[in-house]
Order: sequence, then C-alpha cells, then structure tokens
Amino acid sequence: MAAEYDSIALQFQKLNKLPYRLYGEAYTYLNLIADVTGKSILDLACGEGFFTRLLKQNGAARLVGVDISSEMIKLARLEEASVPLEIEYIIGDVMEIGSIGSFDLVVASYLLNYASTKEQLLKMCQAIAIHLKPGGRFVSLNNNLELLPEFYDKHEKYGIARRCAQSLQEGTPITLTLSIPDDGESISIDNYYLSQATYEWALMSAGFKEIRWHHPIVSPKGIQKFGSEFWQDYIDYPDMIGITCLK
Repeated sequence: MAAEYDSIALQFQKLNKLPYRLYGEAYTYLNLIADVTGKSILDLACGEGFFTRLLKQNGAARLVGVDISSEMIKLARLEEASVPLEIEYIIGDVMEIGSIGSFDLVVASYLLNYASTKEQLLKMCQAIAIHLKPGGRFVSLNNNLELLPEFYDKHEKYGIARRCAQSLQEGTPITLTLSIPDDGESISIDNYYLSQATYEWALMSAGFKEIRWHHPIVSPKGIQKFGSEFWQDYIDYPDMIGITCLK
C-alpha cells in the first residue's frame, strides 16, 4: 500500500479541490469531530495532511499525523514548512506503529476500509484504542458499507467511480477510481467490503462503545454554489459514512 500511495501522492493532493471533498466530506467530518479546542489529536492515515491542518487551524492543542506513505508525509511536511502549525508527521503502518502517545481524540479518514479480513480490522481498531485516553473518542470517515453496487453510478458525476467484480461478501475488493480536477487524469485504489456487523464486532472487541453511524451532510455553502439538485444523489445514495464511538 505504501508504494501504491507513494506513486499517486501528488495526484491525490489535487482531489482536495473536488466539491464533494470540500463541501461534503470535510463538512461532515468536522461536524462529527466537533469542538477540538485544546485537545490532543492523532490523525491516522492522514495522507498529505488535508484534514490534519484543518483540525489544527480549528484550535487543537497537539496534532500528530501518521501515514504509511513516505511521499504523502513528505507533502505534509512541505506544507508544514511553508505554513508552520506545529504538527508532527510520522511515517508508519497503523498496525505496526506501537504506542506513540495518549490522545483525547483519534481520527481516521478512509483507513478501516483497507482491511480485507475481520482479523486485520480488529488489529486496526486495537491500534486506535491504545492511543485513546479513557473516555476518548474515535471519529472516522469510511466507505458506505450498505451502498449496493447497482447504485455505484450515482456518484460518477462527483468524480467517484466504484467497481466490484462480484457480489458483496466479506473481503470483496472494491476498486475506486477518482477523477482529478482540471487535468483529466484519474487514480484507482482498492478497498474491501466488510459488513457493518463485522465493523461493530471489531470496534467492540477493541474496547469501544456507543458506536454510531452517520450519513453525510452538505454545507450550506456547497448547496448555495451548486444547488440542491446537484447534491441529491450524494445524500440519497451516500458513498461514505461517518463512524463515531467512545473508548
């Protein structure tokens, strides 16, 4: 996975310009995370630091970003050098980093959907749990586990294409092809289907409670700019889902 993301790091950074990223994902994520003033936060699978920087700018006291891709972390560190926010970035596999501290909040955007087995998912959830203080929160964005393949085409107008070669079963690979704005290119990433029941089992086995699932919301600015009709399929057939839980 590290090599895969190393090769697409620059292209991946351009996805931050897409409307669904700015007005859907970011707005939903920040609303789920809520007030971060004075909190310590660990951002797992932070990529080039898009959300990491937003959280620091919103008042977090300490922020550490971790990603498996050295090229993603290189881009994040370049941003940090350009506009210092006192964010620490670490190269590492979530399942192998050990303990790097105790945090009020752990966040992860599109991390858990890289687990292809329930054992891998459990290992990820355990790695998350060991970094949280008692009563700390885990907040994540994830592929929508309940979106049926017949509705995958609903998101192509947003620059998101999904394909799977078989019916959805535990471990089924799903290929995401994300269109990059302005240059006509695209990048493809493989994720895996695991059921909501498997996710809840893994989270509870790792010590989490009050597991909740959240549909995406669109910012008023996004609705004003593109109109309600543009976003209707994004709301009716959500391609992503939010997860929140407590340790």
